[in-house]
Amino acid sequence: MRSRLMALSLAVVLSLFHFACTSKPTPPASDDSTSSSAPANTTASNMSESSQPRRREEKPAPAPAPQPIVIPAGTALTVRLGSAVGSKISQPGQSFSASLSDPVQINGANVIPAGATASGTVVDAKPLGRFAGGASLSLKLTSINVNGQPVTIATSSVVQTAKGKGKRTAVMAGGGAALGALIGGLAGGGKGAGIGALAGGGAGTGGAAFTGNKDIVLPAESALTFTLSQPLTVNP
Repeated sequence: MRSRLMALSLAVVLSLFHFACTSKPTPPASDDSTSSSAPANTTASNMSESSQPRRREEKPAPAPAPQPIVIPAGTALTVRLGSAVGSKISQPGQSFSASLSDPVQINGANVIPAGATASGTVVDAKPLGRFAGGASLSLKLTSINVNGQPVTIATSSVVQTAKGKGKRTAVMAGGGAALGALIGGLAGGGKGAGIGALAGGGAGTGGAAFTGNKDIVLPAESALTFTLSQPLTVNP
């Protein structure tokens, strides 16, 4: 009887030992909660960052664009001829070259520098003996270079006539003003000094370009003053 009880007790102990060895421990609940909450926290952080407005970099305000400059009508343009023109050697419609002798200034600043190239047109050229009244020569500037670009301009005409032997007059057409300037001189040595200066600014007619009964000839480097008949707008 006692042996049976001992055998039964041993069997129960072995069963309990076997059950204890084969059973798996349950993982702690805190690990699941920690792992599941981590992605949620990351998502919330990303949403918070995306909802915040991005700061834009402040750029300096651009400098104001320079305003165009208007050269008013009546402004004098003194140029020197690039080649000789005359009542006999030139034809109506023929172009001539010139360069600005004095700079054009507005409020003390040079708008068009001296030396800027210009071009003009022979409006009329009549040699001596072709019509009653003597020889006639009329010139007008048509363009001038501003910042390297030719700009069309409108000017009054410089008109010179020769009436009879040794009588020459020079006027500026358009309003009856006297010719502003007609200064002689050829490049290299100051030749052509025989061309006298004509008084301007309402002084009426001036001296003859050449004396004697000859056609009107203005050599290269002769200085002529034209006036703008319309305002000229230039970009600085």
